[in-house]
Amino acid sequence: MCADLPRSPGHVFYDRLQSVLIKGGFDRFVEKLCEPYYASGPGRKSIPPGRYFRMHLVGYFEGIESERGLEWRCSDSLSLRKFLRLSLTHRVPDHSSLSRIRQRLPLEVHQEVFGWVLQALTKSGLVVGERLGIDASTMEANAAMRSIVRRDTGETYQQMLERIAKDSGIKTPTREELARMDRKRKGKKLSNKDWKSESDDDARITKMKDGRTHIA
Repeated sequence: MCADLPRSPGHVFYDRLQSVLIKGGFDRFVEKLCEPYYASGPGRKSIPPGRYFRMHLVGYFEGIESERGLEWRCSDSLSLRKFLRLSLTHRVPDHSSLSRIRQRLPLEVHQEVFGWVLQALTKSGLVVGERLGIDASTMEANAAMRSIVRRDTGETYQQMLERIAKDSGIKTPTREELARMDRKRKGKKLSNKDWKSESDDDARITKMKDGRTHIA
């Protein structure tokens, strides 16, 4: 029987974190905050907001960046199952469910929840310090500059270059001619207001630290 299994000592940090969350009414707070984004009628049972955000807190404190990694980490730890308030007979929420909820909840909700937690931890003395430093990194996106399109017309960057070449008298420009013309083009400037990536809505035209312009 599961009840007869020996209980291992819990993780000290997560035990104290759990105490702070319960004392502060964390579950009631996040349920009320997320209520407008959950359907009130019958349907498939969803992950409780308190459990969803607890899993992301694990990722926050342990530097786990993917939902799949969160599922694996929580599934492998009895102390984290206890932190998620799961019995041994219930499985840890899968990464696809986490991803769907993350997409449906606005960024502002996540920010408010994490702000509430950090404030509660500071008051309890579990996190010491008056300032938090954030290291922001710019990463090259999984998209190419040549895949960007005009927001207003849907014209690709390649099509724009071909149009400019034809207007200048080159009827059938080669790839080398287009590249050379693009390098020498006066007033060359790409704005995120005018251009977007077809394959990645979050990608932006950005100047990298080495001076190159990329989708990032």
